[in-house]
Amino acid sequence: MTQHPTQSPQFFLTAPSPCPYLEGQFERKVFTHLVGDKAPEMNDLLTQGGFRRSQNIAYRPACETCRACVSVRILTNEFTQTRNMRRIAARNSDLVGAMLNPEPSTEQYSLFRSYLDARHRKGGMSDMTVLDYAMMVEDTHVETKLIEYRRRGPDSFLTGKGQGELIAVALTDRMADGLSMVYSFYNPEFEDRSLGTFMILDHIARAGALGLPHVYLGYWVNGSPKMNYKIRFTPQEHLGPKGWDRYTPEIE
Repeated sequence: MTQHPTQSPQFFLTAPSPCPYLEGQFERKVFTHLVGDKAPEMNDLLTQGGFRRSQNIAYRPACETCRACVSVRILTNEFTQTRNMRRIAARNSDLVGAMLNPEPSTEQYSLFRSYLDARHRKGGMSDMTVLDYAMMVEDTHVETKLIEYRRRGPDSFLTGKGQGELIAVALTDRMADGLSMVYSFYNPEFEDRSLGTFMILDHIARAGALGLPHVYLGYWVNGSPKMNYKIRFTPQEHLGPKGWDRYTPEIE
């Protein structure tokens, strides 16, 4: 693996490319490498400053004419579920999430491919191979876990694991002040379960149990309908020019 200096991280800027969220816009990113013994500390600082992690890279938008991407984090200590969220939690009460080390499996990749083919066929990850997936999971220098969701079995209360087919997966970073949801995917045939919402609710509960005040959801893109789900989890904070500000949107 290529080694990079960790004492004074270097930042780089990507070339403009079409924005995947807003038609007619172009995106640029600033990024640096997360490697070495200081990677966990650096990941904490950068995430709190609006960066996201992908493998051993931390990046954030640096678009020249657009500021639609806003970093979002949920305040776990104050969070309360809406009526619809309570229904989703009840609908998925037969699932249990097992927290595992970041080790890829063929079962995970099969689910990952089904999810991409059904939900993101034209996305930037649509051509990811099994090796690409393995790198996404394994290439980390911070405290990262995989959470596998399966149906609850008779021994789940002892083992902490479910049984049967793999239904959903979350790749999650543990930070000093919260959990950061790096990527999640699920069986697209179970659309009625609202598994994306369920996994966020589960992470809020996990963060609360660990005494962590935040769950980081990445970027809400103002003007992109498919990203609006992120502002349903309130209260939350958005990162602005003056730092993190409380934001409570009006929910229709």
